[in-house]
Amino acid sequence: MRTVKALLASAYVTTVRLNQTDNAVSFDSDALVVGVHTGPDGLIAAPGAEGLDEALGGRLAVTLAGMGAKGKPGEISKIPTFGALTAPLLVAVGLGDAPAEGAGHDAETLRRAAGTAVRALAGTGRVALALPAASAGDAGAVALGALLGAYAFTRYRTTGEQTAPVDELTVLSGAEGAQAAVERATTLAESVSLVRDLVNTPPSHLWPARFAEIAERLGTEAGLTVEVLDETALKEGGYGGIVAVGQGSVNPPRLVRLAYNHPEAGTTLAYVGKGITFDSGGLSLKPTASMDWMKSDMGGAGAVLGALLAIAGLGLKVNAVGYLCLAENMPSGTAQRPSDVFTSFSGKTVEVLDTDAEGRLVLIDGIARAAQDEPDVIVDVATLTGAQIVALGWRTAGVMANDDALRAEVVETAAEQGEGAWPMPLPDELRKGLDSPVADIANLHPERFGGMLTAAIFLREFVPDGVRWAHIDMAGPAFNKGEPHGYTPKGGTGAITRTLVGLAERYAGE
Repeated sequence: MRTVKALLASAYVTTVRLNQTDNAVSFDSDALVVGVHTGPDGLIAAPGAEGLDEALGGRLAVTLAGMGAKGKPGEISKIPTFGALTAPLLVAVGLGDAPAEGAGHDAETLRRAAGTAVRALAGTGRVALALPAASAGDAGAVALGALLGAYAFTRYRTTGEQTAPVDELTVLSGAEGAQAAVERATTLAESVSLVRDLVNTPPSHLWPARFAEIAERLGTEAGLTVEVLDETALKEGGYGGIVAVGQGSVNPPRLVRLAYNHPEAGTTLAYVGKGITFDSGGLSLKPTASMDWMKSDMGGAGAVLGALLAIAGLGLKVNAVGYLCLAENMPSGTAQRPSDVFTSFSGKTVEVLDTDAEGRLVLIDGIARAAQDEPDVIVDVATLTGAQIVALGWRTAGVMANDDALRAEVVETAAEQGEGAWPMPLPDELRKGLDSPVADIANLHPERFGGMLTAAIFLREFVPDGVRWAHIDMAGPAFNKGEPHGYTPKGGTGAITRTLVGLAERYAGE
């Protein structure tokens, strides 16, 4: 993460190592994390905690129960070991019910448990995790959860702790393939942490040209082919949507193309990310309460950048192209107006009825340009509508597509990666509401209901026939306005980055 820190001078992600010891009792660390399950007759120590109860004189379950521990997911109990273990502090994290006999542990449960424990140990030097890790997948889940739980964004703090929350993380596992799984987790954590950094960075320090600079530097260092179009090139190239959204700001727009190619790849994926570095709503100004967290409106472009870097870092046998559609949506004398009409990159004209429905305007240019790469699949990702939050809440993204199988594939991949997503329809009867009396299509449906669906239907109009396309609306999941939970911090979450990488891994296996 040295390169990212040099660019943003902000966040910290702890590296993790693997130790194949099966003796957690004598492992040298400042804190030892173990799991406990709920059981019909009280707490049950999870695999990885073998020998601890004996070392503690048979009092582990009794002590935890006396502290009120139930083994519920996310529950944390800290016990001083008084020299009975090499680690001076034992941390028990709840895992819920034990899996059925012969069944493995749920990966997301392990990720969340590891993240919760590490967050609770902020300020601790060396943390060892003896959570269930009988397989490489388990070890990778523990490592990823711990790394993401160790994230902190401190760039703008002038007082208090300025270093990593935890100095060192060690996953205890003797599983075959665990080392590779831990290395994959490290690569993913670096990319997710970068996306969190970008989302957390205020617009005073992250405008379109600055975002493009970061993407160009990191992409080049990762071996990606990078192309950046400035405002002049965008106008000359006919990118009417990106130009229209960005024309009201003193910070002009950018389009960044990142490409990863593998000589043995048989599939090309194109990812398109909404990158509104700040969304005031333009002349259709947002209320203050809806504006103060709009630095997160570039989360889609961040996820695409993070995914491309991870795909390159993992060396996946797939071709991947990413488009970052970057603009700042501001009101001014040069801003686009409600009732303006522009010509998009596809050649279709668009009437702008609401300048706060701007994300779809930059995406249509990115989608149309991505189609020229002749990909097998296009996936766009965006913090697109408040309607997504109304329909699905803060933690579940909506997935829409012109292909039912692709939609299911995206939802399944998100579930595998521990990211909430739900399939949503594209009802044909909603299309008529986007008709315009003066242009090919309007950017807003007059009905306020079903806004997430009509936004996706608008995007679908710019996908060429025969191209498989999916749209992920993650307006809520991209930014956690509540308290930290599991491995998720307050603020930028890095949502959907892992889903995009997971899709690439799926296609790389074909």
